Amino acid sequence: QVQLVESGGGLVQTGGSLTLSCAASGSIVSINVMGWYRQAPGNQRELVARITSGGRTNYADSVKGRFTISRDNAKNTVYLQMNSLKPEDTGVYICNADGVVVVAIPGTQFQYWGQGTQVTVSS
Repeated sequence: QVQLVESGGGLVQTGGSLTLSCAASGSIVSINVMGWYRQAPGNQRELVARITSGGRTNYADSVKGRFTISRDNAKNTVYLQMNSLKPEDTGVYICNADGVVVVAIPGTQFQYWGQGTQVTVSS
């Protein structure tokens, strides 16, 4: 009913930049929080950054000052600008939408995950 489609991953050298995008589609009324998680091989999925519909943000300590999350509520799209990338930023970046209200079931909130996009930072 709701799909999250990520784009923008790729291979970049240390110190480079990438911008990820995630667009939510479907019969969406509203989305409370949108965010990015990442998962590296052998590691647990971890929060990178998230943003509320009102623009409040929070970041993992490891990315503060280097990554910026933003969203376009009208387009149900969230972005992650990643600068000064490091090899330890390598992983699959997965989009998340939480507190999603859909047209068909207005009294309930749902959570959705994207398929993920690979980010590889070479040293």
